[in-house]
Amino acid sequence: MAAASAAPGPGPLRVGFVGAGRMAEAIAQGLIRAGKVEAQLVMASAPSDRNLCRFRTLGCQTTHSNHEVLQTCQLVFFATKPYVLPSVLAEVASSVTSEHILVSVAAGISLSTLEELLPPRARVLRVSPNLPCVVQEGTMVMARGRHAEKSDAQLLQTLLEACGQCEEVPEDHVDIHTGLSGSGVAFVCAFSEALAEGAVKMGMPSGLAHRIAAQTLLGTARMLLQSGQHPAQLRTDVCTPGGTTIYGLHALERGGLRAATMDAVEAATCRAKELSRK
Repeated sequence: MAAASAAPGPGPLRVGFVGAGRMAEAIAQGLIRAGKVEAQLVMASAPSDRNLCRFRTLGCQTTHSNHEVLQTCQLVFFATKPYVLPSVLAEVASSVTSEHILVSVAAGISLSTLEELLPPRARVLRVSPNLPCVVQEGTMVMARGRHAEKSDAQLLQTLLEACGQCEEVPEDHVDIHTGLSGSGVAFVCAFSEALAEGAVKMGMPSGLAHRIAAQTLLGTARMLLQSGQHPAQLRTDVCTPGGTTIYGLHALERGGLRAATMDAVEAATCRAKELSRK
């Protein structure tokens, strides 16, 4: 499959999104708010106007043509549903050039599959984001394809840090990140809900309990990140002999919290790997 000769013109970096869903919007919003790219240099494509309206609100260009995104932008995020992506790549392959940096955020589609669907020597990277990118507090890992350069990864990392934490990893870590952090958002929400409902059971109003639970998770996360401590150390710091916390932790251990959480990450990771094989 030969690459087309046309390429995005010289000048400032133009960033495109094929697919305009919530994750694409979150990344675009982070880039624009952090001043990484000007809104008018961002273009998004989607079949309908429903999602494109949010990009227009940000001041971005929009189109119904995926080819137009490739012909206009050098760095292009493919943010479609995983089952749609192969047909989208087949559609736009003729517009891909050696100047493009192509980034897939679709879960479960390997770099080798992406490279098979694109022209030879296409510069491809794979990114696994999570939903808190929406509030610029996400965590992302990325892996490079065979022909992506180190400078491509550095550029992408610099851009994505506007949306949260971003690190380059071997590709086999990407599916683990999906189980840990992608699915982990739901696991944390389930724990936050249970934490708050425990307080409701003891007589606290629901709204107040849920706000306090969420803030407790946020504050704890910041302490762990800023201190670099292992969670076990911070947990020990909270416990006093014969105090309230050790009694609560004993109850969690009886309920199998840690084993159940480890099982959840394992199950989600295995499912991500299964999707990759399919």
